[in-house]
Amino acid sequence: MAILILAPLAGCMAPDRVSYSPKAAANASIEGFGDIRSYADTGRQAPDARAWFAIPRHKDVNYLVLSGGGAGGAFSVGVLKAWSDSKERPKFDMVSGVSTGALIAPLAFLGEAYDDTLVDLYTSGVAKELVDADFLPKALLGPSLLRQEPLRRMVERHLTQEILDKIAAEHRKGRRLLVLTSNLDSQRPVVWNMGAIADSARPGALKLFQDVIIASASIPGIFPAVLIKVKAGGEEFEEMHSDGGSSSQILTIPEGWMVSPRQAAWPKGLKLNMYVIVNNALMPEFSTTTNNTLAVMARASAALIKSQTRSALVATYVYAQKNGIRFRVAAIDRQIPYRMTDPFNTNYMRAVYHLGYAEMASGRLWKDRPVFADLAAAESAQSSR
Repeated sequence: MAILILAPLAGCMAPDRVSYSPKAAANASIEGFGDIRSYADTGRQAPDARAWFAIPRHKDVNYLVLSGGGAGGAFSVGVLKAWSDSKERPKFDMVSGVSTGALIAPLAFLGEAYDDTLVDLYTSGVAKELVDADFLPKALLGPSLLRQEPLRRMVERHLTQEILDKIAAEHRKGRRLLVLTSNLDSQRPVVWNMGAIADSARPGALKLFQDVIIASASIPGIFPAVLIKVKAGGEEFEEMHSDGGSSSQILTIPEGWMVSPRQAAWPKGLKLNMYVIVNNALMPEFSTTTNNTLAVMARASAALIKSQTRSALVATYVYAQKNGIRFRVAAIDRQIPYRMTDPFNTNYMRAVYHLGYAEMASGRLWKDRPVFADLAAAESAQSSR
């Protein structure tokens, strides 16, 4: 009832923004940074493809894809830690991240030396710091339910100038780090070349790097969107960027590239190995839904995210089959209790971390095609016959 009464007033309480035209939006760039971003829904190649695609060091090109999933990001962390402990984790030539995957991606890109930092972030309970709710009526009339400051403090604490310099050095070696945000004004997915930002030597590079990560991880309505200053034809304005997961839960091959008739063939003699870690359960998860507005909306949203992720995985799998890409995917394949009202529950995060670790360590993690069935239920039904 409070939402219904107060929602019409939200527009009056929201901060003013400078309006701009679709033409300005289409030509906007971040002054001084050059070619650091591209829309994922266009088939246009970047002016300098070498800055966007990994420069192969070997015949195998290893690409790590980290999905959205909130607290489920602990699953990726468990996989990466077990992979490091096995001494078989490759040095990834490319790493992409969306939402919680964007928070993990920079440290995963730098390698196993940062595993302990990721484990601490996703299993120690510090993630609960992110839940700093405003008083409800104020939150409903403001830009989001939760404040941005705790998330920003966490990002600034771990993504420092030292980390930026290390990412820049790896970028110069030919490795690539990519992050997806959603431009809410244009309703378009934006791919950011994070290594190019780090290597730009611009005074505002660290702030922009952090802003992009925060934007990608900011669930709409839960955390505030991030305003990024841009310029077009002498006009200055701010774009609104938010959760990359609003556009796609995974960033594999940009959709515009996959369907473009002008796409270039993959270099001969190279083998692209794509490892997709989905920080979510793709199989059906039964739960009797409470018959109230928020519960129904949350349940429908969860179903939408599953459907969106499945579609993206199928498209990527078909593309990989046609282009000789070695495709591997892993997802949470057990139903682990989770409450929307407790989004960063430590017990849940530890449970999915241990699941990721155990499945990677046992060799049962990777599938060579998308699997959406409830494997645990199928195995139980089979054993009862």
